[in-house]
Amino acid sequence: MARIAGVDLPPNKSVTYGLTAIYGIGLPTAQKIVAEVGVEPSKKIKELSDEEVTKIRKLIEAKYKVEGARRAEIAADIKRLIDIGCYRGTRHKVGLPTRGQRTRTNARTRKGRKRVAVAVPKGIKAAGGTKK
Repeated sequence: MARIAGVDLPPNKSVTYGLTAIYGIGLPTAQKIVAEVGVEPSKKIKELSDEEVTKIRKLIEAKYKVEGARRAEIAADIKRLIDIGCYRGTRHKVGLPTRGQRTRTNARTRKGRKRVAVAVPKGIKAAGGTKK
């Protein structure tokens, strides 16, 4: 089983698509890596030799920020936006979309589940007391 950057790659996928299991590597980056190392793109991960896996691992460690380093970099970027108080930073802080999407009806992924206001009968206090 190939393990790169702390991630077990799926053995039955081709090398190009298997590398996308690593956070920070998408399809275009995976294609560049495979081309640079000289591995057959359609080859399955379980068919890779140890030296091919080592070449891929060394290339990724040398050229790309992946997994924890990439997550930390993104978190630092978002923190910087929040600290300088720009529009995008305030949207991140409040948990709303940052790229101009409408929020009146959509944006459920960012806003979370709908919160419905519950009507309280007249005789009952807001604090949860009983009717007198």
